[in-house]
Amino acid sequence: MSGSMAQAFAHNFLGHSPRWYKASIVAFLILNPLLLWTVGPVAAGWLLVAEFIFTLAMALKCYPLIPGGLLMVQALLLGMTTPQALYEELLHNFPVILLLMFMVAGIYFMKDLLLFLFSRLLLGVRSKALLALLFCFLSAFLSAFLDALTVTAVIISAAVGFYSVYHRVASGSDPRQDSPFSEDHGVASLHHEDLEQFRAFLRSLLMHGAVGTALGGVCTLVGEPQNLLIGHEMGWHFAEFFLKVAPVSLPVLAAGLVTCVLLEKLRWFGYGTLLPDNVRAVLASYAAQDNAQRTQRQRAALLVQGAAALILIVGLALHIAEVGLIGLMVIVLITSFTGITDEHRIGNAFKDAMPFTALLVVFFAVVAVIHDQQLFTPLIQWVLALPPAQQPGMLFIANGLLSAISDNVFVATIYITEVKEAFALGHMSREHFETLAVAINTGTNLPSVATPNGQAAFLFLLTSAIAPLVRLSYGRMVWMALPYTAVMGVLGWYAVSFWL
Repeated sequence: MSGSMAQAFAHNFLGHSPRWYKASIVAFLILNPLLLWTVGPVAAGWLLVAEFIFTLAMALKCYPLIPGGLLMVQALLLGMTTPQALYEELLHNFPVILLLMFMVAGIYFMKDLLLFLFSRLLLGVRSKALLALLFCFLSAFLSAFLDALTVTAVIISAAVGFYSVYHRVASGSDPRQDSPFSEDHGVASLHHEDLEQFRAFLRSLLMHGAVGTALGGVCTLVGEPQNLLIGHEMGWHFAEFFLKVAPVSLPVLAAGLVTCVLLEKLRWFGYGTLLPDNVRAVLASYAAQDNAQRTQRQRAALLVQGAAALILIVGLALHIAEVGLIGLMVIVLITSFTGITDEHRIGNAFKDAMPFTALLVVFFAVVAVIHDQQLFTPLIQWVLALPPAQQPGMLFIANGLLSAISDNVFVATIYITEVKEAFALGHMSREHFETLAVAINTGTNLPSVATPNGQAAFLFLLTSAIAPLVRLSYGRMVWMALPYTAVMGVLGWYAVSFWL
């Protein structure tokens, strides 16, 4: 009996994850306290960061919330951080949590409008390079004024819509019925090749869009949370922030858009896959039938969704309230005027966002460990000890490297605080202080696209519903982001070092 019970526990632990993965997590849980008690908290802290990155990298084996959560519970029990420190980190990032809770759900209620608009774009533009450029540019433009997570949620919703339509048709189901589309068992063999090609097509568009949010987000005061933080510390208003950052942000934006086109033309790093003709025919037929069969109530619902989208854009651009609260307003408006009144349909809107929200809490626990154990402090002190002429470039590199493995808002907070303190003590001029502030801002925004850890939009994409559908893993994201990382990182460093 005891043997069978042990087997049951072993089977239940992390569910259907591979045995080697389960063994790895158990080994981490055994190794962490041993390393903490023998080597010390700094080494144990860095190992914990590496272990959490491992759980993100293996997201398709097991959702990272579960193994990552186990690691963070252990870190709290071992005293590597405290519940109070985690709570304070969550309070500091509450606007992001609020955004995920309500804005992503608000975008869910716009899915009919998004599918309508993006289908026009997808079917109307035949050139893949032009389509990719449009996705990247529109994401960059919107992210300069809206939140990158909101823009990413829009792209994800559209991609899920397209994928579900074709997958259901390929499986012999009615694309308008709410049936599962996560398994390929029912897909006819003649559709398998087209489905794989369609996945590659969507992967490339999703990555172009995600990178676009970084290209645009660095440009303006409201583009990213750390921009607001740095702008506040420097006393810069919207126009002044844009002009201060422009010598770095605008050349990188242009280079990023050129990179987008070249990747599609050269078909490198997983890009360049075309939309299969059979898939285009299915989506076109669906769109035509949808238009022909659209009722007056459905047309009215589209108009309501369009009006809510305009209110959303204006509200975000003017910052009339926290982003999450604007998302809640969108939910209320759309459901009120489109006949959605039952709890089940409303509850479905929150299914995609809540697991990621919980994962983000675990991620902030990692940040709390980094903060409490001062893992970044030696690097900060080393950079500020360099000659002034070398500091901007090295600060850009240091911020980029740390942002690729940690939260870029946290990294920006730590660095701008240290630099401001040095300025207050008279260790640098105001001009040099402003140069370092630009280096911190661009360093946390641009090279951080290297991994899903660095950008919340990338992490959201990795753990979203679309990632497993189109086979977008951690490693594949890193590989597909590599050319962008190289271009944005090298050009950003050069501009910070020589053009400021």
